[in-house]
Amino acid sequence: MFLLLGLVPVAIWLVMLLARGGFWLCRERDSRDPAPEPAIWPRVVAVVPARNEADVIAHSIGSLRAQDYPGPFSVILVDDGSTDGTAEAASATTGRAPLEVLRGEPLPAGWTGKLWALSQGVRHAGSSPDYVLLTDADIGHTPDNLRALVARAEAGRHSLVSLMAELSCATAAERFLIPAFVFFFGMLYPFRWVADARARTAAGAGGCMLVRRDALQRIGGIAAIRTAIIDDCNLARRLKETGPIRLDLTRRARSLRPYGGVAEIGRMVSRSAYAQLGYSPLLLAGTVLGMVLTYLLPPTLAVFGEGYARIAGLAAWAMMALAFQPMLRFYRVSPLGSVLWGLALPVIGAAYTWFTLQSALQVWRGKGGMWKGRAQAMAGGA
Repeated sequence: MFLLLGLVPVAIWLVMLLARGGFWLCRERDSRDPAPEPAIWPRVVAVVPARNEADVIAHSIGSLRAQDYPGPFSVILVDDGSTDGTAEAASATTGRAPLEVLRGEPLPAGWTGKLWALSQGVRHAGSSPDYVLLTDADIGHTPDNLRALVARAEAGRHSLVSLMAELSCATAAERFLIPAFVFFFGMLYPFRWVADARARTAAGAGGCMLVRRDALQRIGGIAAIRTAIIDDCNLARRLKETGPIRLDLTRRARSLRPYGGVAEIGRMVSRSAYAQLGYSPLLLAGTVLGMVLTYLLPPTLAVFGEGYARIAGLAAWAMMALAFQPMLRFYRVSPLGSVLWGLALPVIGAAYTWFTLQSALQVWRGKGGMWKGRAQAMAGGA
């Protein structure tokens, strides 16, 4: 009985390692195989939604205005009701790219706040840009980021080129949870499958998304996903219907805001975890069971099992620790730390299971999808 139970996580991790698009290898990076530069650089407008981002907005907007992009490029900041001087801090920045600051209109029913701000920025940009760069107010960009994004999009005629921004990973809490956050994301949406036109998998990372304007127009604009909590993946799914998309790891875009601790990271995850499950109690129960079998059962058998059951538990535990190593190296975790955090993946998995349960509880209490003081979950179907 215990041996059969032990074979379940072994089978799960064999599938993860061999038949899940090689997500764990972290090979899909924007630094690999740089695209040739186009003969004519298209026009780009960056749209940045911001709500009370005064602590990071100068760095973020400044990095956009400092892009070495050879073609026409400008920045639109949509100030979504900030009360901390966000607009003033952004306006004080300088750089090659011109900046416009829009005062956001009141949030209408049926929209999430971020998507309403993005919609206003895209509408203000009009029909002149060939691409729209959708980027968050807490993302900093290296000077060559836009140039590399556009070259990639033009070479592949992509409807969307998105980058998974490098998140802060300096404190113990961040090392505990952040590499795993990106690891689990890649497990759900293998980046190789995202780029495969034959695969249904579609995903994007909202911190940095270069979108072809005519493709966005064909799907009905930002309004097509106006109720979505997981807006980046919903937008990617719609855009993949119009042409190829891709998502890569990067060091050219980086989150500027560190996380305060485990509780803050937990709130970030809980904001959208239950939405990812379609607000389904049945899927929630299945997810919890899956996490138990995948992450908690192997160390349990390894410690408390006997004979072949213990060997199976040790094998599954070793495979999950191995799968986690490339992501830990990407986040510059030391070799010794990588081994330790790899062995700790069952505990990390338990934490994410709890965050998912918290997400469901928040929705049931009417406080789901909290962002900048707004409860947005269940505003409509995603």
